[in-house]
Amino acid sequence: MLLEQLTRKLHERCELNAAEAREAALALASPEIAEATKIDFLAALAAKGETADEIAAFAQTYRGVARDPGVQEWAPRALDIVGTGGDHAGGFNVSTLVTLTLAAAGVPVMKHGNAGITSKCGSADLMAAFGLDLQATPEKTRAALRALGYCFFFAPAYHPTFKHIAPARKALAARGQRTIFNILGPLINPGRPANVMLGVYSPALVAKFATTLETLGCPAGIVAHGVIADGRGIDEWTTATDNLVAGVGRVKGATANWTPADFGMARAAFPDLVGGDVATNVALAEAILAGRAPRGLSDTIVAVAAMGLWVTGREPTVASGVPRVRELLFGGAVAKKIADTREFYRS
Repeated sequence: MLLEQLTRKLHERCELNAAEAREAALALASPEIAEATKIDFLAALAAKGETADEIAAFAQTYRGVARDPGVQEWAPRALDIVGTGGDHAGGFNVSTLVTLTLAAAGVPVMKHGNAGITSKCGSADLMAAFGLDLQATPEKTRAALRALGYCFFFAPAYHPTFKHIAPARKALAARGQRTIFNILGPLINPGRPANVMLGVYSPALVAKFATTLETLGCPAGIVAHGVIADGRGIDEWTTATDNLVAGVGRVKGATANWTPADFGMARAAFPDLVGGDVATNVALAEAILAGRAPRGLSDTIVAVAAMGLWVTGREPTVASGVPRVRELLFGGAVAKKIADTREFYRS
């Protein structure tokens, strides 16, 4: 079916079945399809509202055409911690410090991310500041998993077909229009780790993404949204927010509204979590490791890393992982992981 026909179906508020969604995903990634046609389709899909099944079909399609990093031996034990972005909350790169903490704990982490788009410093920006080579070959990336316990998949390097979608996305973004590509990134990690911790920018996406992960066969996952105030939130679990959480797979029973008190932590003020540009966030990371950062920021990193130990089955509860994480974060293990990262990518 032509993309124009699928667009007409969307205008009639009809959902796409899995086959139609896959066909549309491939058409959007084709250089043969006109930009205007792609824009019309994406706008119509957003206006209708993407269903969990449509999102899952798009994700499966783009996973299938992604560059294969060859990390299958780690995938059953590995975890990705990732957010959709788009919350405009200005938070520090919590997931980057959590990645390093979990790697220090022996959890293989496959981080999939990009440079900052809606923020001044994306996860890729901070990782690069720590010495990581964003353009590393798959061979070097596999070596990083062996030597460092984590790796980073820079999205543009692993999804080359997305260059054919970028002009349409930019044109819609100029209109202030979100598209399905604003939420697909966390679902198309080319390493396909079995465990996922996924933050979303909207409360409405929590249940939808949990259903999507279930459809994708995720063995264990958590979807979270932090509520800052009415109509304002952040795409991660924090100690400054109430946290809408939905579990998937092995931790499916975790669906709840979690607060810092549930894990023995004090509620922080949201400004504790605010970051800045790359230089600011590097300085904040150094302050965190030295025990000089705002308590709310340090506690959030501890809580999220402890959640990672629980999701991957390393700890029976989130709270039980907190002491171990504090020792890793403040006892020198994470600082050593950063130093080892610089040395690994220099060699």
